[in-house]
Amino acid sequence: MSTSFQAWVAREGDGTIDFAPETVDESFLPPGEVTIAVHFSSVNYKDALAVTPKGGVVSDYPIVPGIDVAGEVISSDSDEFTPGDLVVAHGYDIGTARHGGYAERARVPAEWVVKLTDGLSPADAATIGTAGFTAAMSVAALLDRGLTPDDGPVLVTGASGGVGSVTVDLLAAAGFEVVASSGKSDAHDFLTELGASTVIGRLPEDPDVKPRPLGKSQWAAAVDCVGGKTLAHVLSTLKYRGAVAASGLTGGPSLPTTVLPFILRGVDLLGIDSVQLPIDERRALWKRIATDLKPRHLASITREVDVENVTSVIDSIRDGGYTGRALVRVAGGF
Repeated sequence: MSTSFQAWVAREGDGTIDFAPETVDESFLPPGEVTIAVHFSSVNYKDALAVTPKGGVVSDYPIVPGIDVAGEVISSDSDEFTPGDLVVAHGYDIGTARHGGYAERARVPAEWVVKLTDGLSPADAATIGTAGFTAAMSVAALLDRGLTPDDGPVLVTGASGGVGSVTVDLLAAAGFEVVASSGKSDAHDFLTELGASTVIGRLPEDPDVKPRPLGKSQWAAAVDCVGGKTLAHVLSTLKYRGAVAASGLTGGPSLPTTVLPFILRGVDLLGIDSVQLPIDERRALWKRIATDLKPRHLASITREVDVENVTSVIDSIRDGGYTGRALVRVAGGF
């Protein structure tokens, strides 16, 4: 017997994307071993691109966006999961080539699913979501490379966004002097509350000036959520043997730099990709997110919205006007 449920479905036609709630049944869901009653999702820049004409992230429409899925297993063909398990799933093809979290149900392969530990609820997991997970990956990459608070200040660009705000929180909790860079003039108090020692504007200060191959050494390390000229500037101002963990491209995919930071200062550019991270590493990092890499200020960086109102958040994120994280209530939110 088929069971119907509510879903926000994006459909493409005539160069536009129609994004609206629909009643669908389980035949709408793709194959997979684990079916999840979705409690919460979130909003990421990729979700905004999924409902933007020529956004470039969806392989085929129709699609249910929502790259983060958090909730309760209701059926499973895998020995790893049983009904009642609280889980999170994100990355891979979720929300781009496979229906995602903006629906009351989702179905995914078992090898994409992470069982939540006692330290995290589905609401926590969705609040952290892909953005927070990417932040944790970035911080872990720098820590694993040997970075310590004694090395000096750490720069975070795009600091008021989802990845940046969680990164500021995590670095401050670990005892680092955090310099938060943001183009939003009203984000100072927000970032200071998260633990930033200093809040500065966008980098470079004058984006029309050609980036210098090498600038003044300032940062022991950096987490860059912007890309483009900002990343080029960061690379040129890292201290000797510094490193930048890079995950963003809101500033563009090009990188107008030279080899000089790499061969004269020995800096490292660490690429951070949470989409295809192998499941064993993904599950291990979620365990750390429940313990030593758990953000301290989830409530401060999060605003909750019912899924019926998700388009307003998507529009704000697309326009660059959203600060922090958006927790989307799916269960009871239609």
